[in-house]
Amino acid sequence: MLSSKRSAPAASGIYSIPPHVERTVRVSQLDHFYYEGAEPNQVLHGNDLEVHPGEIVIMRGKSGSGKTTLLTLMGTLRTVQKGSLKVMGHELNPELIQPGLKAPPAETIANVRRQTGFIFQAHNLFGSLTAYQNVNMAAELVSMDGARAKGRIEYLMERLGLNHKIHNKPKGLSGGEKQRIAVARGLVHHPRLVLADEPTAALDEERSRAVVTLFQEVAEKEKCAIIIVTHDDGIMDVAHRIVQMVYGRIELNVNVQETKEICDLLEHTPLFADMTTSKRIEVAVKMRGEQAEPGEVVFSQGDVGDKFYLIHSGQVDVIVEEDGKKEVVAQLRKGQYFGEMALINDKPRNATIVARAPSVFYTLGKDEFKEALSRRIKFVDELVNVIKK
Repeated sequence: MLSSKRSAPAASGIYSIPPHVERTVRVSQLDHFYYEGAEPNQVLHGNDLEVHPGEIVIMRGKSGSGKTTLLTLMGTLRTVQKGSLKVMGHELNPELIQPGLKAPPAETIANVRRQTGFIFQAHNLFGSLTAYQNVNMAAELVSMDGARAKGRIEYLMERLGLNHKIHNKPKGLSGGEKQRIAVARGLVHHPRLVLADEPTAALDEERSRAVVTLFQEVAEKEKCAIIIVTHDDGIMDVAHRIVQMVYGRIELNVNVQETKEICDLLEHTPLFADMTTSKRIEVAVKMRGEQAEPGEVVFSQGDVGDKFYLIHSGQVDVIVEEDGKKEVVAQLRKGQYFGEMALINDKPRNATIVARAPSVFYTLGKDEFKEALSRRIKFVDELVNVIKK
């Protein structure tokens, strides 16, 4: 089977970054505990996550799911207890740096913080300082040249619609204005990583869009990795990936662009065309990418059926063997699918599939395939019609 030989980059599910790509953040089997008296309360469970430069990752989950804990560990605001956490190449688990070490070296923490922009819902502005001075503090902490800092501050404040409030102190600012100043402060020093916890919570739709548009620009032009914890559905479109946390675990790590591509293919696939968009997304995030080279057998007639295949690119031959003779009965291309009959009938594969060209497929496991189709209206009647075509 192809899946045992080689997989393409995952379409969704647990997303992985190719080995040659630089990582800004690498989380590996990360656990974390809070202690109430002598009893540990585990809040993170064996999490894996990688984020590379220029990527915007949106992290979602209910309150208490571990999002903020994970963010504060990345920002060195908590000490890593178990597992590996590397930020910009620096290991933050003191035990992995040196057995018996209680905290990472001060120099390591300082290096990470100097290259990180923090944007939290509680803006934490200094009441005695003007908006300009509050933002400039972050520039001074990294010894940024004064003239360069001034130009950067003025640019950010203008982009965020605050240039007329640049000399106001916090008491003369609205909650939304304070939040946007916190955004400017997090971006002023050209960080390599931005950690943002509900950065648009206090903003209306227009101001939220201004903030996330700025995030897009910083990510693209400055190759800054941005991780956003949010419940704001209005900013989902800026994400390269969406990470869903449930009870301290990363349950989904979804590549947004590929998920959109899969949904587009599913929309034009008779088996899935009548589903709602949300249901197609549920199917898409469970699909994985696989690939085959010309002449490679995807599966053979008589094999046990375990996957449904949707063709993303390339071309395959459908070959049926009968009485010792093999015949190509169909050729399938992008947007077409195969492998469904063995899953529906619980019988062996009734044909052999061979790639004619370099091909990429999105696959869905047997149980997920049956679950997806069982939700359709008049499923049995429609399936019969599809099979007849």
